[in-house]
Amino acid sequence: MSALSLDDYALERTLGCGSFGRVKLGKFKKDGIYYAVKFMKKAEIIKLKQVDHINGERNLMAQIHHPFCVNMQGSFKDDRFVYIVMEIVAGGELFTHLRQERKFTDEQSKFYSACTAEAFRHCHSLNIIHRDLKPENLLMMPNGYSKLTDFGFAKVVEPGSRTYTLCGTPEYIAPEVLLNKGHSKPVDWWTLGILTYEMVVGQPPFVDEDPMGIYQRILAGKIFFTKYFDKDCRVLVKKLLTADLSKRYGNLKAGADDIIKHKWFATIDWEKMLKYQAPAPFKPPMKDAMDFSNFEEVPESNDLPPVVTGANDPFAFW
Repeated sequence: MSALSLDDYALERTLGCGSFGRVKLGKFKKDGIYYAVKFMKKAEIIKLKQVDHINGERNLMAQIHHPFCVNMQGSFKDDRFVYIVMEIVAGGELFTHLRQERKFTDEQSKFYSACTAEAFRHCHSLNIIHRDLKPENLLMMPNGYSKLTDFGFAKVVEPGSRTYTLCGTPEYIAPEVLLNKGHSKPVDWWTLGILTYEMVVGQPPFVDEDPMGIYQRILAGKIFFTKYFDKDCRVLVKKLLTADLSKRYGNLKAGADDIIKHKWFATIDWEKMLKYQAPAPFKPPMKDAMDFSNFEEVPESNDLPPVVTGANDPFAFW
């Protein structure tokens, strides 16, 4: 897509809200295909000094093309907003379905862990770390597959380098982030361990009412496994939730292969999955592919931010 503008889309309901704006359902007028149009307020981004952050998100998303990642279709701007247009993933957040089911079966947990592991493998091949995995950031397709979304905290970190920003959801933060030791790709594999545990059990392994309590539990590293936890899954989760980076799976000599080829995933046909040919063990309840009822109703807003133009516009190159 090139030289897009807001006039190219018929906007419908809001699908979600973020720090700088919202995501709306938008029908591309030329072909009737639906997309998710993310609006972000320029004035707010500039005020909060997040210009590099938003530019980074857009530039990263432009590089990512994978069946298990939400792919960007294009971007544009006007006097008030910058826009990122993404493919639509209509089945709602994995979070919604996990809370409704309370916990997933071993087969379901394995399937979504596999989708996420492949998404991370692709991102890491581009030296992109995601840094914000959680059930809210996996969107469900009508066919039951999941896609990784929200690259707002993602960052390019070259091999051998580290980054030091504290970011992520408290229950999912890796020990090296908390200790400010510098972090890189291994943080994503830690979060995969947390996600897998949360899907199997129904809550993350380190929980407390207070974030400081959560951090203390993460650093203590004690994990309680329920009786129904599959033994191979338990072994993999332990290998992912290893504070020692020289022993954490995903960070060893074999890289992501230690995870992808793990015994727990022996029943996964990776080639079929990447073509959406393996049947998903769960599908979101939907009347049809354009049923958005799995997204919460969000009140609409007519809020128009101040105009940003000319010399004051740091998004001039969009």
